[in-house]
Amino acid sequence: MTSHPAPRPGAPTHVVFDLDGTLVDSEPNYYEAGRRLLARYGVRDFGWEDHTRFIGIGTRETLTALRAEYGIDAPVDELLAGKNALYLELAGASTEVFGQMRALVERLHAAGAPMAVASGSSRAAIGAVLAVTGLDAYIPLYVSAEEVAHGKPEPHVFLEAARRLGADPADCVVLEDAPPGAAAARAAGMRCIAVPYVAATAFDPAFAAADLLFAGGQSEFTAEAAYAWLLG
Repeated sequence: MTSHPAPRPGAPTHVVFDLDGTLVDSEPNYYEAGRRLLARYGVRDFGWEDHTRFIGIGTRETLTALRAEYGIDAPVDELLAGKNALYLELAGASTEVFGQMRALVERLHAAGAPMAVASGSSRAAIGAVLAVTGLDAYIPLYVSAEEVAHGKPEPHVFLEAARRLGADPADCVVLEDAPPGAAAARAAGMRCIAVPYVAATAFDPAFAAADLLFAGGQSEFTAEAAYAWLLG
């Protein structure tokens, strides 16, 4: 674990969580939804390694890239509707919350820290995951990339979360698992706690600039360490 100075004393800390791969282990469901979707259009060789290239990037941006890569004629909006429907079916059946992340959310909630989710997923998908996991009881405010001009690595989704929280971006801390998200947090002028989902990305330049880095990912992350850094 590497750390820069904690948020400035006396400043209200507003915590903005990425959802997929950070709060919840939803990537297996997103991969399966993508695999099933692409199979409908004749793509039979889409593997997990192909999926990991797009972790941290919004669903629309991902599908736009895959559509071009595989020469799919269907409009992006059609692909997006199909993947969202498949994902909602999978997520509604089972979504796992990372244990230490749930512990952190509960501690922050008890301390009265304002929280939000800012994600590249659709608003329907975010709402479904928060509901099925019970996290909506702690984090009712969430922003989808479909509600802003551009998804991560652009900062728009984080800036919109700050606006809805009524917070200055400088008083917000983002928790992220992917380099595009960490880059978006930095572009938004927010501090970042990085918890890499894909081990090979741990030393990506975007994570090197993070204020608190758990290079070992979820296996290294602890609610106690993150809470101490956030609120002292």
